[in-house]
Amino acid sequence: MIERIGITKAASAAIEDLKGRYGKLMFHQSGGCCDGSSPMCFEDGDFKIGESDILLGHVDDCPFYMSKEQYEYWKHTHLTLDITKGRGSSFSLEIPMGIRFLIRSRLLSEEELAALKKEGRF
Repeated sequence: MIERIGITKAASAAIEDLKGRYGKLMFHQSGGCCDGSSPMCFEDGDFKIGESDILLGHVDDCPFYMSKEQYEYWKHTHLTLDITKGRGSSFSLEIPMGIRFLIRSRLLSEEELAALKKEGRF
């Protein structure tokens, strides 16, 4: 099964730290508010998911959502959740740690696209 979202070891370590502080977490790929289009980390349920959001996948057992509109732009890409040093300007839980989550992307291969279409997920 082709995954649409992956994670780096550094981001995984940050998530484990945050889980120790806050418990279950969730992510939403911001569509332009606050910190541009950064992934935002919240305590599970603190961000209200609506009908215009889709579940893209899971990272370290945390659901990762994106708006349907934004997904239409990114549906040809594989996203990888990573971190970088520095403070973002959002409400995401990692900000006080002196890091921020970010997305790295690459185009899906023809084989990955074909598999997604075959699975009915494209």
